[in-house]
Amino acid sequence: MTTANTQTAEIYTPDQVNKLGNALIYLCERIQPVSKTHLLKLVFIIEEISVKKFGIPFFDLRFDVWKLGPVSKNLFVELSDELVLLADFITKTTAADNTVTIVPKKPFADDEFSDNEVLLLDEIVSCFKYCTARELINFTHRKGTPWYNTALRNGVLDDLESGKLTTTDIEINLEEVIEDEDDKLALFKSHKDFLQFSKNLKS
Repeated sequence: MTTANTQTAEIYTPDQVNKLGNALIYLCERIQPVSKTHLLKLVFIIEEISVKKFGIPFFDLRFDVWKLGPVSKNLFVELSDELVLLADFITKTTAADNTVTIVPKKPFADDEFSDNEVLLLDEIVSCFKYCTARELINFTHRKGTPWYNTALRNGVLDDLESGKLTTTDIEINLEEVIEDEDDKLALFKSHKDFLQFSKNLKS
């Protein structure tokens, strides 16, 4: 198995951390047990559906094409090692059989969310509450999905599916899910520009 070069880590803003942390709390409160893989997939599904519905990313995270992706590398590292960014929001528990699950550390706070965003979280929980981690992976890998299309377009689909390649630094561009909807596409680009401008001001 081989891996591609790793991207430079993203820097999350405090608003992103709070929103992501509380979204994970929301999921962990309503889906039990929930694993690292569950959360990694659900976060991407939330992001994709948010772009489809509203033309705006929910978290504004980067997702890359991995064998078990789509994956936000920062979130993968955070959930794999000792919690740092999200330590105030969630914790990990280990059962007798060494199964690791994620549990909330405090109640959900909706300060970072619009009514539509809370409804979207409800929708995600309703649709995927009883899915296994493997079922979520299969769902995000379906033909025609952003993961599938990006892997195919970059010539890595066969290697990922065969296990010859486990990770890449190829970013999934969610613009493709709204490429035929001019209004949403313009909103998406405007939103991304605004977020980048805000990050530059704070850096």
